[in-house]
Amino acid sequence: MRYIIIGAGAIGATIGGRLAESGREVVLVARGAHAEALRTDGLRLTTADGARVHRLPVVAAPAELGELRPDDVLLLTVKTQDAVAALDTWGDAEVAGGGTAAQRLPLLCAQNGVESERLALRRFARVYGVCVWLPATFLEPGVVSALCTPLTGILHLGKAAGGTDRRIASIGADLEKAGFEAPVVEDVMRWKHAKLLGNLGNAIQATTGPEPDPAKAALLLRAIREGKAALEAAGIAHATDAEQATARDGKVNQPPGVRGGSSWQSLARGTGSVEADYLNGEIVLLGRLHGVATPVNDVLRHAANIFAREGLPPGAMSIADLTALADEAAARA
Repeated sequence: MRYIIIGAGAIGATIGGRLAESGREVVLVARGAHAEALRTDGLRLTTADGARVHRLPVVAAPAELGELRPDDVLLLTVKTQDAVAALDTWGDAEVAGGGTAAQRLPLLCAQNGVESERLALRRFARVYGVCVWLPATFLEPGVVSALCTPLTGILHLGKAAGGTDRRIASIGADLEKAGFEAPVVEDVMRWKHAKLLGNLGNAIQATTGPEPDPAKAALLLRAIREGKAALEAAGIAHATDAEQATARDGKVNQPPGVRGGSSWQSLARGTGSVEADYLNGEIVLLGRLHGVATPVNDVLRHAANIFAREGLPPGAMSIADLTALADEAAARA
């Protein structure tokens, strides 16, 4: 199999680099300064095993590869706000022997949130979800680090519509050889909805900084309570805290030091957008559909988007000010 990593950022580059190290064929998809750095200097990937440079094929679009191969696997790792453009571009690509990628090739959604699978299923026939536990940092073009031990990350895999098959089992085996734990599960979206609850704090970290603070933990707890209430009202199951703790215990230990998560990194790179509409916004959507008040998540979604649109530096807001906005919204709800 050849793995085409659509969005070679923190997650995509780490998975792609590790797969390449294990002997798999990998193509990175990237744009702009990042693509230029990857082509010129290679992917400079640092894991707990040390720093390596991977010189891999880099493309911006399918046309640069010609016809795709029947054994290609598409791994979607762009942020959800960029998913539609990527799905449309790669879904229409022709595959050798006839048909398009959307008709013939497996697509894995390795992203935060739960919306990309729904977007993909409108276009692709073979869609798989990936619940990503893989702390990684991408702040400089061509440079990515993922320092967890003893595993680089944990990637739960399964069919987006539920169930498993031989294809995803084979992909899971490749990922296991590349330094990940890759459980193939019948209910991958249950795991992704649990991960969504943890990602509700991304907006807090992006706007107020990654440093630990009891006030930040308190605001996150309020957001998670809203999230759990919205999921329950919608009849959506999620893995329990105990299940997640057991799955991770002793497997993905991070070295000491404060790091910003994916939304913080997006602001630090000045990308102009964050995932908040598909993290906190997912809870807001469910709340509005099912009659659950979600004022804290709506404030977090709005604040993170303002930071992205206006180019504000990550961490420029105080947690006291953010909490006050949440309190005001809750009083109006």
